[in-house]
Amino acid sequence: MAVNLDKLMKLEGAIAAGEFTDSGDMVAYKGEMKEEHAKMVGMMCAANTLMGKMQAESFSAYTGMNWTPFKGWAVSAGDFSICATGNAGVFVETAKADFNAIFKSLGEA
Repeated sequence: MAVNLDKLMKLEGAIAAGEFTDSGDMVAYKGEMKEEHAKMVGMMCAANTLMGKMQAESFSAYTGMNWTPFKGWAVSAGDFSICATGNAGVFVETAKADFNAIFKSLGEA
């Protein structure tokens, strides 16, 4: 999958965007992020995605509600947020973020 990082970087408040593998390798990234940080972010994104998939499947099994297929996740803390869908993610300044636009772009990236 080739993620359109340029499109993600055009989102309001975007500071970095990247594509990661299921095993946590950062395939490509753009923006304000050192290479050593990008490696850590790739692992974090893959782990959070795996955890989200497990939670969605568990919620579906235990509640009878439809939580699958898993689509993505977001973490927001301090002044920043990260949003991910599939194997793409974007870091944004929370105050400037339009989360509906972010997830729409991630779904199209």
